[in-house]
Amino acid sequence: MGEAQARLRVVVLGGGTAGWMTAAGLAGLLPHRCTVDLIESEDIGIVGVGEATLPHIRGFVEKLGIDEAAFMKATHATYKLGIDFRDFGRIGESYIHPFGSFGEEVGSIGFHHYWLEMRRQGLAADLGEYSLAVCAARANRFAPPAQDSSLASTYGYAYQFDATLFGPFMREHAKGQGVRRHEGLVVDVERDPASGNVTALVLKDGRRIEGDLFVDCSGFRSVLLGQTLDEDWEDWTHWLPCDRAAAMPCTHRTADLRPYTIATAMPAGWRWQIPLQHRMGNGYVFSSAHLGEEEACRALVAAADGDPLADPRILKFRPGRRKHSWSHNVIGVGLASGFLEPLESTSIYLAQMAITYLIELFPDGGRIDPRDRAEFNRLVDMEYDRVRDFLILHYHATTRDDSEFWNHVRTMQVPDSLAGKLELWQRAARIEKYSDGLFYDASWIAVYVGQGMLPQAHDGRTALPDPARVAGALDRLRHEIGRQVAAMPGHVAYLNSERARLADTAV
Repeated sequence: MGEAQARLRVVVLGGGTAGWMTAAGLAGLLPHRCTVDLIESEDIGIVGVGEATLPHIRGFVEKLGIDEAAFMKATHATYKLGIDFRDFGRIGESYIHPFGSFGEEVGSIGFHHYWLEMRRQGLAADLGEYSLAVCAARANRFAPPAQDSSLASTYGYAYQFDATLFGPFMREHAKGQGVRRHEGLVVDVERDPASGNVTALVLKDGRRIEGDLFVDCSGFRSVLLGQTLDEDWEDWTHWLPCDRAAAMPCTHRTADLRPYTIATAMPAGWRWQIPLQHRMGNGYVFSSAHLGEEEACRALVAAADGDPLADPRILKFRPGRRKHSWSHNVIGVGLASGFLEPLESTSIYLAQMAITYLIELFPDGGRIDPRDRAEFNRLVDMEYDRVRDFLILHYHATTRDDSEFWNHVRTMQVPDSLAGKLELWQRAARIEKYSDGLFYDASWIAVYVGQGMLPQAHDGRTALPDPARVAGALDRLRHEIGRQVAAMPGHVAYLNSERARLADTAV
């Protein structure tokens, strides 16, 4: 049997971010194990507002052999060191959730325990002052982290880009890897009567695209996983009541672009501001049970930090996930599999995560092993559930009582999995440990402390050292962070230097 015959035929339904990331990943990383066909229609739009990402996307871009500067130029991207949350715990207060750590562990005791002890004694500054990522973000400075074990290596970064340009960029890259693109609308799905597997997709013009494995990237429509296979949807609206977003681009008021995203709590949800090289992305994520669409649009326009470049548009969604993201020979990636609001910029990560697990569990010999399918579903469910809990925390850990929305989320019953995490933190300042999934200790600590949820107790061993010595160590850390931040170029200056480097390379 020749190589071409041995390769699994993969058909991706849907373009956009999820579809072209899937196609590029499979074609680029499994070229000898599969062929990839992608079906998309220019008549079907994309959501196109997911402009902020997490550091994990850097690894994905690097694995595909994509030059970072070229990618950023094509998508008008800026760098991102974290998210600035405003008015979530109390109105008038803010904190940055950084892509990096706070201080360093000492003798197996987490830095935050020492910080809590010094705070108790009145000898500690704001927690963010012990994070290089937070301080660089506040100063609008950026430099790539060091590749060693020094202080300069204690943070990461992500991108803020134009999602309407990211899909086309990935499309050209994927086509260069051998992905075959088919323009057309799917009007029929053929299935094997015995197994129930999908065998071919029929386009409006009569073409049949046959395959062995189908990846559903058709967005909220979920043509294969939801409509054809009727996979149930697990609705999480009772925990995450926001089900609408008003989105609108605007101009920049200043040329000093921030290397972070801003999320500002609003009476019925929250508002994002994402600085790109050519414009500012704005959106109001809200609960339709607490605010009308027209009111949300007016609030968004009024709060915009620039001149509108288009009228606000409304996106409707339901937070939750499919009970099974891999059913029969169909795998859902992106919105076809699940959706969690963009409060922590997780949408692209969740698509990337599914692609990564698919590559790891890719069928051998053309046969799907039910154990691999079950493991894929377990891993995907775990990722969604942990992200869900982290998002709920932002709403639940608040003292706000100024609107019906905040009264609801503050007092609602949370999932048992989150309740256990909250109890562990409040009792002993401990973070639940896990090796898989998103958001580790520093992320949870940033939100707990940033939103005023301080624990009743912390590790007692921090009271043993000489307080003056510990306070001195904290001051030295702050001084060194300040010195390193001052030596960094400004965010815009670094962007300009990368553009110049790319231009020199092209000559």
